Amino acid sequence: MSHFLDTADTIEPGYGFRYFGPYHLMWLAVLVIFAVFMSVQYKKRDAAARAKWRKRFAIAILLDEVWKMFWLTVGGNYTVDYLPLHLCSINILLIAVHAWRPSRVLDNFLYAVCVPAACAAMLFPTWDTLPALNFMHLHSFTVHILLAVYPIMVTAGGEIRPDWRQLPKCLLLAAALAVPVYGVNRLLGTNFMFLMRADEGNPLLLFEELWGNHLLGLPVLAAGAFAVMYGILYACRKVRARKQPV
Repeated sequence: MSHFLDTADTIEPGYGFRYFGPYHLMWLAVLVIFAVFMSVQYKKRDAAARAKWRKRFAIAILLDEVWKMFWLTVGGNYTVDYLPLHLCSINILLIAVHAWRPSRVLDNFLYAVCVPAACAAMLFPTWDTLPALNFMHLHSFTVHILLAVYPIMVTAGGEIRPDWRQLPKCLLLAAALAVPVYGVNRLLGTNFMFLMRADEGNPLLLFEELWGNHLLGLPVLAAGAFAVMYGILYACRKVRARKQPV
């Protein structure tokens, strides 16, 4: 517990975990099991119960973020770098909006952007230098699991009906979010949404090494994520269609 209040910026080397080692794989398994469990349970509920589940889920994600802010403040480590302006932090707010006022654009944004972003963070965690008994370590894993599971659960329940034709609006929403965030980065010297640079362990770093600019990787990764997310739905629909009697 001596490093409970540390962050990636304050902790000494040697306390973290290995990518895709047993501990990391355990958290990935938790994500899969929790997603399946919540999706099955959610589908069993009626419309009124589902609405309550969505709101409680959104509140749980907000409380997870508040928990992080509390311990950052207690440890004296709160800086402008922890403002809720990373994509996943913004998705926390978008899920809260969706829980009370869903829309088709938000449906598709949460499905096509929030799920891949949260899963990418789980696969390539930037908090790998932190030990298990650390507030940022626990928060980072739990909040990204919740961010991924909310859209998966609601999609399984049928309230989110992904439609690739909504992608242009999703991209416009992403751009509308990125423009002011870029301005904040320039003003404060921050790196929200990884718009300024790709840190070690970030898949965007590969594109910087290949092409000289990590931002060139954003459309490539986005296209890949969209292809996977909507390809899964297309495959599922084809399977269901084959199973139906002629």
